[in-house]
Amino acid sequence: MSLLIKALIMGIVEGLTEFLPVSSTGHMIIVGDFIDFKGESFHTMFEIVIQLGAILAVIFYYRDKIIDSLRHLKPGDKGFELWFKIFIAFLPSAVIGLLFNDIIEEYLFSSFSVAIALIVGGFLMIFAENIFGRWGLDDMDKTDVKQAFTIGIGQCLALIPGMSRSASTIMGGMAAGLSTKAAAEFSFFLAIPTMIAASSYSLIKGFSSMTSIQWQALGIGFVVSFIVALLAVDVFLSILKKHSIKTFAYYRIVFGIIMIVLITSGVL
Repeated sequence: MSLLIKALIMGIVEGLTEFLPVSSTGHMIIVGDFIDFKGESFHTMFEIVIQLGAILAVIFYYRDKIIDSLRHLKPGDKGFELWFKIFIAFLPSAVIGLLFNDIIEEYLFSSFSVAIALIVGGFLMIFAENIFGRWGLDDMDKTDVKQAFTIGIGQCLALIPGMSRSASTIMGGMAAGLSTKAAAEFSFFLAIPTMIAASSYSLIKGFSSMTSIQWQALGIGFVVSFIVALLAVDVFLSILKKHSIKTFAYYRIVFGIIMIVLITSGVL
């Protein structure tokens, strides 16, 4: 299979799973293994670039809201309040990530630990919906600072590979009293600084000695990830208006079990 076809497949996987509560990491691992797209320095760079494509999709999807918020950044304005709450939610995982990043990368980035996190996260999602319900504050703009901080605490779970940043922040939002839809929207906005901060340094550091075919693969992966993520965000929000997040939880549990079976049988 050519590198460009692999880039197309991985771009689809990233775009489809980045903002769904199913763990893009787990899916990237298992698909990367099946198409033999792993273990190269270019592989790491590629994952960063397609993540940025997914981030850009969220920025484009909410472009009107973002532009409007940036026009009202004086203290007390709605734009200032929005980004201040996003900043408060961003802080917990940023601090803990800086302190424990090396430990997490050394001990928690195995396929088996990701599979376990998928399963545990699935049960936590079921627990969260049973305890907090999926109906609550339905307007993310009305979120207060305390609720934003609670969501930020929830996002710390996402530092564990396989937990899913989307799932962690949505559960945090539900615990804070938001509806699943409002929690998801807050999660999307929180993804902008979180994912950019996590990707920027590695991106700058990795742009060295790229071949022509690798540049083409980056371009394909970026564009495909952007388009698929744009569609995925829209569909996901529509689903949350009518349906439970338990569907995604059950999928995570089944997917995690499949990963464990493949790992123990030597396929992964």
